[in-house]
Amino acid sequence: MEELEEGTGESSPPANKGLHSAYLSHQIKNEIYTRLVESGNREALSNPSLREELDDHFSRLPQSYALDVHVDRAEDVLLHRDILVQCQDPEKRPIFHARFLRYVQQTPDDENDDDESKQSQCVGSSPREYEISVQNVDKPPNPRGEFEPCTRLEDLNLGFHNTEGTNGKDCTNEVLSARKDAEIIPLHEIIFSSLDKPKLLSQLSALLSDLELNIREAHVFSTLDGFCLDVFVVDGWPEEETEDLLKKLKEIASRKNLSLSGKSQISGSDKLHELLQRVGDSDIDRKMLHIGEKIASGSSGDLYHGTYHGHEVAIKFLRSEHLNNSLEVEFLQEVSILRNVDHANIVRFFGACTNRPDFCIVTEYMPGGNLYDYLHKDHNKLDLPQILKIAIDVSKGMGYLHQHNIIHRDLKSANLLIDSDQVVKVADFGVARLWSQQGDMTAETGTYRWMAPEVINHRPYDHKADVFSFAIVLWELATSKVPYDNLTPLQAALGVRQGMRPEIPSGLNPRLVDLMRRCWDDNPNKRPSFSDITLELETLLQQIQKKADTGRKSRSKMPKKSQR
Repeated sequence: MEELEEGTGESSPPANKGLHSAYLSHQIKNEIYTRLVESGNREALSNPSLREELDDHFSRLPQSYALDVHVDRAEDVLLHRDILVQCQDPEKRPIFHARFLRYVQQTPDDENDDDESKQSQCVGSSPREYEISVQNVDKPPNPRGEFEPCTRLEDLNLGFHNTEGTNGKDCTNEVLSARKDAEIIPLHEIIFSSLDKPKLLSQLSALLSDLELNIREAHVFSTLDGFCLDVFVVDGWPEEETEDLLKKLKEIASRKNLSLSGKSQISGSDKLHELLQRVGDSDIDRKMLHIGEKIASGSSGDLYHGTYHGHEVAIKFLRSEHLNNSLEVEFLQEVSILRNVDHANIVRFFGACTNRPDFCIVTEYMPGGNLYDYLHKDHNKLDLPQILKIAIDVSKGMGYLHQHNIIHRDLKSANLLIDSDQVVKVADFGVARLWSQQGDMTAETGTYRWMAPEVINHRPYDHKADVFSFAIVLWELATSKVPYDNLTPLQAALGVRQGMRPEIPSGLNPRLVDLMRRCWDDNPNKRPSFSDITLELETLLQQIQKKADTGRKSRSKMPKKSQR
């Protein structure tokens, strides 16, 4: 299932660490209240319920929120609380808040400094008076699994500088005196809040990019009751005043029809009616469906092992309490595609139940599980022939989809399943779409670590976005590593947008490396088609097998040593 993917469970700290975090969180919460009182904050002095209100605020958010709060800026907590309170009113969503932070000095060559020079110049985050980090959502993973535990965004080397050294010593004067050509630029903070939903963070980053704002830092939280609190520190807005900045943010969001309010932008009844007609007669005979044990669970559904007409099957049920127009459209879209595809490297479709509220999809059971678990949880290392065989399976399946004008849009190792004969098949078509002949798509979808730069940037894209994702899968097969495993998904996305790619280790077959690089080229037009990819992979595999056979034959013909 799509929900069961990389990152699941990674946020669970060791027990002793969790207890320590809880203790620190409690201390910081009390210190925030004390600072507010000591500073003479009007609400702290006049509101007898403030301590209880702060308790409620902190309890809505993960412990990492408290650990990141700066007690010297205690009033920020009141601002965050007020924004989340306002956000509960549907008529006020989404909420944007912007304010000027400070001026910083930046030189023209900031983005070109190597790592060594940056360390000597005290590069890292912005001044610690306001240091923000991207944090994990302390709740069950969402359907796309974007959020993971993470370090600070500045670790990505996005070309910004710190005024505090790694030893805690302020090095502002030292750095700035050595940089007389430094430009004075303003930094602003933008806070966003709305109903939390998959891909919201990517929409926000694209929105800021459209305004030519550079994200220096990001701080991302989700409340336990389903709201988001996202804080960005940006440069690129030329003046302290933020009224026009807020106006432009709202204008662009409205013009692009971004679903920042958390409400579905789908015209429900029309779209559902169209999909139901397209799905046609796909319903299964429920009497012949026998449901066995649950084998996986996600945020919006559960996966069961069962039988149907004597065949072993996987049954994906959507939970009725999570049903809405958007999820129903995604479900019907997957059914409409599955019922029209038939290929040895695409998971076999048996049928579905398309009647509310018992939505389910029945596909062949794949006992080998998914490729992500096989590589990263079972820690399997592949030799070159195994890499090529799996890559050929994936390439053939994807080539078939593209021949039928279907773009998968979420190709990744978690959506590649392994059958009992070690054949790999493409699965999970919830976000797949027919390639429109009227124009390219721009809606961002997929999973950050595998996502093409044109999709991240909300630029027009087509089937070549799948080829980019295939290159990341190919890299996974060759290295048995999670892509960008030292970065969070958001950090990875920002890096890919600026040209970053996974590091290729030495020792890989040069032809495989060349193919990988062409497949993840920044220019989609330079990426090969899957038919060409399959041909290259098959040719390479044949050559390797022929070489291996020749070696075996020559060893068998070697004269045996005398036993005397």
